[in-house]
Amino acid sequence: MSHVVDFKNVSTVGLVSSPVAEALAGLRANEARYFMNKYKHEFLVEPADESQETIDYVNRILKEEREIEFASKPLETSRFQVENIKYAYVFYEDGLEVNVMYTVDDPKKRAVGFKLSEGMEIPKELEGKFKFARQKSLLAGIIRGSFFVIKGEY
Repeated sequence: MSHVVDFKNVSTVGLVSSPVAEALAGLRANEARYFMNKYKHEFLVEPADESQETIDYVNRILKEEREIEFASKPLETSRFQVENIKYAYVFYEDGLEVNVMYTVDDPKKRAVGFKLSEGMEIPKELEGKFKFARQKSLLAGIIRGSFFVIKGEY
């Protein structure tokens, strides 16, 4: 069942099997706060087992663009459009967040982002392939992030 992420009262609902559940919940809440502040959009997530289409979409882009396939189990997803940008998120059990930002009308503004929850190791699928910048968040602690530009059409 889907639910709106509350960024004022951070909850681990849907993420409890993660060894870094608190940090991952903070990361998810950080995204919810961003979309509410920037777009007045509520960040709705649903269990991975109810959103295979979103997982397949993200997996296809990762595989076709960079030959990346994550071993970690997806826990939750989110997929929506705000203004001219389509977003897709997958939150993984190991603490990884993968997001796809895909502008409808500008192929130059399309990217896949990776965010690592505080306390998790860099997934072996990304090791040595990306440099991660650090960012402090009141909700998520230290977030390490990276991205790549999408070249294909999805």
